[in-house]
Amino acid sequence: MKICLISFDFWHYDEHIVNKLKEKGVEAYHINIGAFTHKNFGARVTNAMSKVFIGKNLKHEKRQDFIIESLEKIGRQDQILVINPENIEERVHEVIRKYADRNIAYLYDSMSRNPAEHILHYFDTVFSFDDEDVKKYGFKKITNYNYLEYCPAEKQNPKLDLFYITSYDTQRLLRLNLLINQISDLNIKFRTIVAGKKSWKNKITQIVDTKNIDIITFRTKNIPQQSLPKLYKNTKVILDLQRDNQIGLSFRIFEAMALEKKFITDNINIKNYDFYNPDNILILNEDFSNIEKSFFDTEYQKLSDEIYYKYTLDSWVNTVFNLS
Repeated sequence: MKICLISFDFWHYDEHIVNKLKEKGVEAYHINIGAFTHKNFGARVTNAMSKVFIGKNLKHEKRQDFIIESLEKIGRQDQILVINPENIEERVHEVIRKYADRNIAYLYDSMSRNPAEHILHYFDTVFSFDDEDVKKYGFKKITNYNYLEYCPAEKQNPKLDLFYITSYDTQRLLRLNLLINQISDLNIKFRTIVAGKKSWKNKITQIVDTKNIDIITFRTKNIPQQSLPKLYKNTKVILDLQRDNQIGLSFRIFEAMALEKKFITDNINIKNYDFYNPDNILILNEDFSNIEKSFFDTEYQKLSDEIYYKYTLDSWVNTVFNLS
């Protein structure tokens, strides 16, 4: 069987899908649009000039052509999975459709954030992690997946009580500031990493109280996904604050699952999942006033093998590609 994955894999999550397919004996390919770069400095300058003076992004167009050229090299596929297909032009979807016996889309952004209605007719199956989109559009429901190797809590020795990593987002930083204020008297060892453009660093001081700044480490570059397990293993609890207009579950909960970490989130929809256990997962109320020290002091309650496997990458791949 030949399967191709097409995606903008900036965070390197999607490459795990390709590796898992190969483990299963599938001839798997990855067209990573995000890895396409300008050939040289001159090409970057030309693209910058084009965007400024004629409003045309040459890099975007070359990325679209890169998809077509890659498909021409690998040939027809039994299945093609396109992740977040709204980033791909319709002319390219027409080509992708011709190369696939079965064409699949996975949306791990909500339709309200990234509308994709205009290209959905190119797909045989559309998966989504967003419950509202599943109901409204008739998509098939699937969550993100646990891609990490299982590491039980008893094999770890965390120094922090709470850890949070996020990209720069004004609304999430406002909520983070509120949360820090709420736990200031609980003697919680808390660390936060915020990744964003250099120009945003000064803006953090305008959003976060001065007394809370010491908890935050600012980075201009994203932390490599391969470094995340080490960071998570050093904490008892992982924090996740959701984006606006998104109710699906982020990768954070599944990373926490693999490492047996407790979880704090403001996503109330998490209570609808079969792995939800209030001993492991604290759902924040509106003003974050329900955080208590006892949540950090009690042990993680292990999941059953059946529920754990349901959210693994192995299970995800079998479901999406009809391999089982």
